[in-house]
Amino acid sequence: MNALVATNRNFKLAARLLGLDSKLERSLLIPFREIKVECTIPKDDGTLASFVGFRIQHDNARGPMKGGIRYHPEVDPDEVNALAQLMTWKTAVANIPYGGAKGGIGCSPGDLSVSELERLTRVFTQKIHDLIGIHADVPAPDMGTGPQTMAWILDEYSKFHGYSPAVVTGKPIDLGGSLGRDAATGRGVLFATEALLNEHGKTIAGQRFAIQGFGNVGSWAAQLITEKGGKIVAVSDVTGAIKNTNGIDIPSLLKHAKEHRGVKGFHGGDPIDPNSILVEDCDILIPAALGGVINRENANDIKAKFIVEAANHPTDPEADEILSKKGVVILPDIYANSGGVTVSYFEWVQNIQGFMWEEEKVNHELKTYMTKGFKDVKEMCQTHNCDLRMGAFTLGVNRVARATVLRGWEA
Repeated sequence: MNALVATNRNFKLAARLLGLDSKLERSLLIPFREIKVECTIPKDDGTLASFVGFRIQHDNARGPMKGGIRYHPEVDPDEVNALAQLMTWKTAVANIPYGGAKGGIGCSPGDLSVSELERLTRVFTQKIHDLIGIHADVPAPDMGTGPQTMAWILDEYSKFHGYSPAVVTGKPIDLGGSLGRDAATGRGVLFATEALLNEHGKTIAGQRFAIQGFGNVGSWAAQLITEKGGKIVAVSDVTGAIKNTNGIDIPSLLKHAKEHRGVKGFHGGDPIDPNSILVEDCDILIPAALGGVINRENANDIKAKFIVEAANHPTDPEADEILSKKGVVILPDIYANSGGVTVSYFEWVQNIQGFMWEEEKVNHELKTYMTKGFKDVKEMCQTHNCDLRMGAFTLGVNRVARATVLRGWEA
């Protein structure tokens, strides 16, 4: 099931639980604005190349729209639409004053030189600069983009609007980026997992974790979980997968992955089929890579008691039903991976104030938001007698619906 169909389905279930007016429900689903632009650049060899860029602005009832920009060959309007909508509910669940947006360019960043990527980013910014802005729409990095991409967007945007560090988040520290932003999503996953385990009378210490994806989010989550006494028994990335029932030495794996660009060939564990990572014997499974990886084909074989969704939309609705019958507790993506957007909000606040926070303050505030978020989700679960996914969706949708009505929406 594609991400847009699944997201719409979850939204409609939440709207039904909340008893939303059907016209308001339809209005909340329709994106505020969809932008599609052609970006033509000269390649290094002098030939011209054209790429299609998208920015979907979903909702701004609770504040400026917020969401990443991804550079990936499979960027398409449906996927961007689904992720923009998820951002609307995610920022509402985190209770930060934003709406949702998402963007991307259909390209293979690995096939482009640094100067070609810079030209592409600047042309894209030129096409959308009058539609984004500090109080309108604040982009951030995503798959295939990073702090350098944000620096180029900031520079190009500032040519039109004056120096505006708050127009993007996830920037280099030297240009107003926030301390702690790099680790934020992974650290948020740690805090979310702690809140979930506390609810079940457990702690991180002694639990066995399997992590699918060892990029920014997965590697930080592994590092921070290990520091808290958790045992990482299996890890995978695009290069391969390893397992060690006694626990993988994460500092050594981090060093290896940096030197060899992946986990493949690491001697501190046995190589396994990357597809089997999701069904390894563990207490907590953390999918931190692509969407749709947990589906009806593998859901029955999952042995974890808890799944913490560090990736966007890793679990298909069919798998949700199978896992729910098995008694597996799923901590949904729109709460579990909201640490990144929460610290992006802190970065935006620091830029507007022109005042940098210490990293300790950033991490302390993040823990406060993640802990409160879990409590709010649980309250909705009790109110509507539903699972954590529906608890999070009803929380997010309800906050956006209330803001929309308060601002003067009438059926």
